[in-house]
Amino acid sequence: MQISSRFTIAIHILACIDTFKDDYKVTSDFLAGSVNVNPVVIRRLLQQLKAAGIVRVTRGSGGAEIAKPLSETTMLDVYKAVDSIENGELFHFHENPNQECPVGRNIHNVLDDKLNQVQAAMENEMRSITIQDIVTETKSYIQKEL
Repeated sequence: MQISSRFTIAIHILACIDTFKDDYKVTSDFLAGSVNVNPVVIRRLLQQLKAAGIVRVTRGSGGAEIAKPLSETTMLDVYKAVDSIENGELFHFHENPNQECPVGRNIHNVLDDKLNQVQAAMENEMRSITIQDIVTETKSYIQKEL
């Protein structure tokens, strides 16, 4: 099980938009070159980020820009914006454990709350990391390369 790559691609997109905003028109083609994916993937994610109020996108070749301060945008905001998980649930529980088996009959009673606790802990950690934190660290690595 993995969280969809849409999440990390969306963060990559935001880091690029902020990093290159003064030097380039940051279009889906430009972003696709950095992420190394098809521009259609980028356009879909930009629309999701736009719907969440995180970016603004100008149709045509106008490019994308940050709409909400990155210091106020958390990893959790991005995670939720791009539908990284199905139905808001990180863990997909097998649906029909054998009710004839004592383990199968009770496994939901044992695991459901624990899995919810794990997801809540992950989301709380994601809430504590802003996209500005990520961009700042990315720019630090870029500076070291110069």
